[in-house]
Amino acid sequence: MIDNESGWSQPDWRTRESVLLAPWAMHSVDSAGRVHPEPPHQFRSPYQRDRDRIVHSAAFRRLAHKTQVFTGYHGDYHRSRLTHTLEVTSIARTLARALALNEDLVETLALAHDIGHPPLGHAGEDTLAELLRDEGGFNHNAQALRIMEFLETRYPEFPGLNLSREVLDAQATRKKDGTAPAPLLEAQVVDAADSIAYDTHDADDAVELGLVTLEELTALPLVADAAARVAARHGKLSGTDARRAILHELVDEQVAELIRETRSTIDALGIDSVAKVRQIYRGGDGVPGRRIVAHAPDIAAGKRQLERFLFERVYRSGRVLEVRVPAQRKLTELFEWYVAHPDDLPAGYRHRTETLGLRRSVADYIAGMTDRFLEFDHQRRLASSSR
Repeated sequence: MIDNESGWSQPDWRTRESVLLAPWAMHSVDSAGRVHPEPPHQFRSPYQRDRDRIVHSAAFRRLAHKTQVFTGYHGDYHRSRLTHTLEVTSIARTLARALALNEDLVETLALAHDIGHPPLGHAGEDTLAELLRDEGGFNHNAQALRIMEFLETRYPEFPGLNLSREVLDAQATRKKDGTAPAPLLEAQVVDAADSIAYDTHDADDAVELGLVTLEELTALPLVADAAARVAARHGKLSGTDARRAILHELVDEQVAELIRETRSTIDALGIDSVAKVRQIYRGGDGVPGRRIVAHAPDIAAGKRQLERFLFERVYRSGRVLEVRVPAQRKLTELFEWYVAHPDDLPAGYRHRTETLGLRRSVADYIAGMTDRFLEFDHQRRLASSSR
């Protein structure tokens, strides 16, 4: 591309990708395209366009006011779905660049990975799953795919966001129902970044909220190793300084180890194409399938131990459940109110009841709400109906 005024030549995305991306990366020129064909953009690659469509979607904006884990807790320190998403994206881009993967595709997948979450975090998802148990249940990964394919209506030419097939396939893989193609390395990187982010940052939020202590965390081997490295580098730290340094080190070491382990696997297995990535994931001929982007066994074991600790001491703690139960009750009451008053649904959801069914359409509407709008709408609907 030539700037007519300066004469400066800027390589287009095809040239940049051919120079920067490894043979095991997903090159945009090899994309399977879109469900609804569109002409190529003048200067953005297909995955750059996908990223921008996610960022400009209503579902992405609403993540700012959706709970990550700690429903109903006041204060601005702990993560929302949006801040979690941005942290995942940051980690994923670091991994992608170090592994010479397609950063634009990785960024798209990371920004989109949680857009299907309903309000109230895992409490909201569990409640909707129960309310829809006779209609196929509710899963935030499947909901994200529904948003991408038809719920988000921003363009007159087609339903949904009309994202590249690689983005849709990656999201379908997250459903874990066995129907999607084997995931690209870009998709595997985002899954790994998500795990690193929520393990570490949920621990950070839990300490900040007083649900666990830093001393309890550092009794776990993975965290203890991070604390030892911090002490060797900085001496004895305490309080907030210690927590932030240790958790930063925990992220940094997981990322560095994952890069080393993944490059070692790529070299050992002779991976030289996307086709080889998918072949190895699927396995065959007596060889079990495997993810290529994976931690070494000792780190993976440490992460599992940390996750068990968080599940038992944080996600299922009495203080968290005490706030969770009334929040779930409000969501259930609002859901049943709309089932009884379908004419009060917004027009788009009301029209879809004819093809998707009433309860699924009500769930689609409520799943798109933020925590604070759910609170507002519950007060408005239930208060008015009780008069």
